[in-house]
Amino acid sequence: MKCFLSTLASLTTVLLTACGTPQYSFPDARPTNAVAAAGNAPAPVSDAIGQVESAGRTNQSFDQLHSGDRLTISVTGSTALVEKHEEQIREDGHITPPLLGRAITAAGKTIGQLQEELQKLYVPAYFKSATVTIKRQESYFFVGGRVRNPGQRVYLSEMTVLKAIQAAGDFDEYANRRKVQIIRLNGRKETINCDKALKNPKLDPPIYPGDNIIVPQRWY
Repeated sequence: MKCFLSTLASLTTVLLTACGTPQYSFPDARPTNAVAAAGNAPAPVSDAIGQVESAGRTNQSFDQLHSGDRLTISVTGSTALVEKHEEQIREDGHITPPLLGRAITAAGKTIGQLQEELQKLYVPAYFKSATVTIKRQESYFFVGGRVRNPGQRVYLSEMTVLKAIQAAGDFDEYANRRKVQIIRLNGRKETINCDKALKNPKLDPPIYPGDNIIVPQRWY
């Protein structure tokens, strides 16, 4: 009996000691929805849209007005006498129409958009009724260097470097087609590889009024 009681007491002590043993704590699992590292995280939707819009603004339409375009503005149908106003769009893209006394942006707009804007500015602030008409005067670009007929050429819509060179009689036998230079009206320079542009129209940039194209001579 004494042995039985002694054994029972020992078992009780072991069980009580086991109950006091601290449990093993597993490390927290990594959340499955953890945010990706900043370098790999996708751009927010708003940023992506902004990038697309910004890229779209770099593509100029051939129907838009540009710096160097000469405009004739007529205001008719009103009791006030307004003479025709002729003005060239400045390098900053602005013109100063008659009576308004301030500059407005013309470059980047179509003739129709500019007419509508001036119509709203003149009527009814200056005239009870009037019709605004804008005409783009004949403009020119220049081609020099190794072409068959260098000189001034009339600007036509949808003019590109290759079309401009064709209008000047095309390259001559000494032309360096890989380093054709465009000098824009604002003085900015671009170098065009016309051999590549022949194969890929995306590499054939537009030409605008006042641009100067220079075809250098090849030395090999």
